[in-house]
Amino acid sequence: MDAAVLLDLLGNENRRRILRLLSHRPCYVTEISEYIGVSPKAVIDHLRKLEEANLIESQVDERRRKYFHIARNLRLEVNVSPHGFGAKSAYPASQNLDMGGRCQYISIHLSEEQNETEFDTAEIKDLAAEYQALDELESELSLAQRWVHGRITAVLDRLDEQLGSDIDSRFYAELLGELAGKSLTTKELARSLRVDERRIQTAINRLAEHGIVELHERTGEWTLRRVDER
Repeated sequence: MDAAVLLDLLGNENRRRILRLLSHRPCYVTEISEYIGVSPKAVIDHLRKLEEANLIESQVDERRRKYFHIARNLRLEVNVSPHGFGAKSAYPASQNLDMGGRCQYISIHLSEEQNETEFDTAEIKDLAAEYQALDELESELSLAQRWVHGRITAVLDRLDEQLGSDIDSRFYAELLGELAGKSLTTKELARSLRVDERRIQTAINRLAEHGIVELHERTGEWTLRRVDER
């Protein structure tokens, strides 16, 4: 789902309260109405919007009473800093995804999935232990995200100090990151960063004036200038 649509949808406090309630158990309209203190008609309107966004689903019980429940897992991330604003939403990847090969900065150790379908006391204990480990990991990842966000802001602040506050420091950081350990032409940089080549050339010229990058005349490629050469 588009993050902007999701932000608009969740901007309503009553819809957030409905989702909070449904995260604990399925509910029918009257229950939701009593919980959030608004009319059933208003609740139905909120539920319709949440259903259209595929955030919730409904099912009818034997008494023909419609119960609503959350349909899927969804994560929304919002970053706000002096250097930019961004929001992104993502559905969780498959639980079978090999995280060990994808996340080089964290280590995840989980027990193998059990295949038994009957009640198994040992498995229950394993699942409880796994839940506790994942809960702690989620808290650590949240803290790590705050630290990373803070460090990114600090890095971009330093680029502003070094190159001037009139620059798009995030763009310059991405440009310098592309050149780390590489030699690339302006055309290759433009293709990699998906921006106009003229914008790349303007930024490269500024970096060259500061002695940060240098051009190899024979190949037309730019590289980061080594510290001992500056």
